[in-house]
Amino acid sequence: MITDRQWLARAVELSRSCPPTSRAYDVGAIVVDAAGIELSRGYSREGDPHVHAEESALGKLPPADPRLRTATLYSTLEPCSERASRPLTCTQLILAAGIPRVVIAWREPPLLVADCIGVELLTAAGVAVVEIPDLPGSPGGPTRPALS
Repeated sequence: MITDRQWLARAVELSRSCPPTSRAYDVGAIVVDAAGIELSRGYSREGDPHVHAEESALGKLPPADPRLRTATLYSTLEPCSERASRPLTCTQLILAAGIPRVVIAWREPPLLVADCIGVELLTAAGVAVVEIPDLPGSPGGPTRPALS
């Protein structure tokens, strides 16, 4: 079975597909079911300049897909907890989908958002959150997401 590090490395590779911008991070996200089968993937600005990676990946699945209740979402960056361009944050989308586990490479730095609390909100709602900040080959270096 593929490990968390391997899935996250795939999300890092996926993040390299993001159209360039100086106003947002390049993020990749992959949703994997309990059997280790990829359900969907997405990356920031995929088909829409405002779409986030988690939003893109979750938007490719039916909201009531029962596999989401036992899935893991892998994201190269902490899911957003505030958003101006959409009514729901990525944290809210993950909670609405019922995903019980999230694995991230890096927390949202305060460069674009002063105080992202995605991890705290997910944890408070009972979601298991795993951080792997030292993933080799992460965008912008071993522990830094890339701004395009």
